[in-house]
Amino acid sequence: MALLLCLVGMTAALAHGCLHCQSNFSEKFSFYRHHVNLKSWWVGDIPVSGALLTDWSDNTMKELHLTIPAEITWEKLDQVARAVYQRMDQLYQGKMYFPGYFPNELRNIFREQVQLLQNAIIESRIDCQRHCGIFQYETISCSNCTDSHVICFGYNCESSEQWKSAVQGLLNYINNWHNLVSPAFRCLESRRLDNLTLENAVECFKQH
Repeated sequence: MALLLCLVGMTAALAHGCLHCQSNFSEKFSFYRHHVNLKSWWVGDIPVSGALLTDWSDNTMKELHLTIPAEITWEKLDQVARAVYQRMDQLYQGKMYFPGYFPNELRNIFREQVQLLQNAIIESRIDCQRHCGIFQYETISCSNCTDSHVICFGYNCESSEQWKSAVQGLLNYINNWHNLVSPAFRCLESRRLDNLTLENAVECFKQH
């Protein structure tokens, strides 16, 4: 069983959407919006498709439905962006489509993008299980497109000594970085590390 505790710092801001943070987004979606009127035989498809493209970023944040902050590594963001742009460019290479086809394809690409982003964000958290103790990796905040980082606590310790060191490192992180010298974490005090189990640690975290 792999379990991780993520301690994440974020700055509240208006939602932008993950792809919005990628360097080519503005240029790509500007092109898509300005050429949407050439993609359908039916005039009713044009405002529908235009709205989908205009609201792409905000709708992305609404559809992510994550229980963890939307923070993604630059590498994974670029991978998702390349996949989305490739699908969009292929769609725009075609001539005019029959009524309803173009906006439906945009919706399909949008849903695929959301799934790719969800997977990328969650995979980064799961990768924490490969570490023992405190681990940090650099990310970009989908909420405000600023550089950020995620601090994780990984439980993949191979010995009792590594486990005790990992828990002590967590205590030091809490006390030093957060300045939280709190009796609430007495269940993790040094004098109890010898008898501390994974289940006990998890129960302690759940209580606070």
